[in-house]
Amino acid sequence: MGLFLWIIIIGICIILLASLVDFIRGGRLRVNIQMRESRFSAEIFYTLLVIYLIVILGFGLIYFILSINNILLVENGELRKVSVIGSISHSLYFSGVTLLTIGYGDITPIGVGRFIALVQAIIGYILPTAFVLRLVQSNQENRDE
Repeated sequence: MGLFLWIIIIGICIILLASLVDFIRGGRLRVNIQMRESRFSAEIFYTLLVIYLIVILGFGLIYFILSINNILLVENGELRKVSVIGSISHSLYFSGVTLLTIGYGDITPIGVGRFIALVQAIIGYILPTAFVLRLVQSNQENRDE
């Protein structure tokens, strides 16, 4: 794989990592999240939705870039070449399924894709916990004031 593709992959990883760390630490645009009488907050819901979309798109791009030179995702146990649009859709689908569930098994990674999928699954497992802890911390800070 060319040096340019590795630079793009590293750039995507840096952006993903910076976004997640920025979110966990409270971010530059610190939003004062207050718990109201309502148990549902649209701001909290949209924040979590945007974070998940960023991670799905970021990892989907990583899978797609890695699949440009070789087959990275195997569908139903068969190695087969797909078009660029098919590769993008497979990459985004696999990224979403890996982040949001434990995977269906219809598309499986091979090679370095296994390690990347493992990292994404760990992020998908830890992200809701970090989000809840962040809310509890904000709520506690609001009570202390």
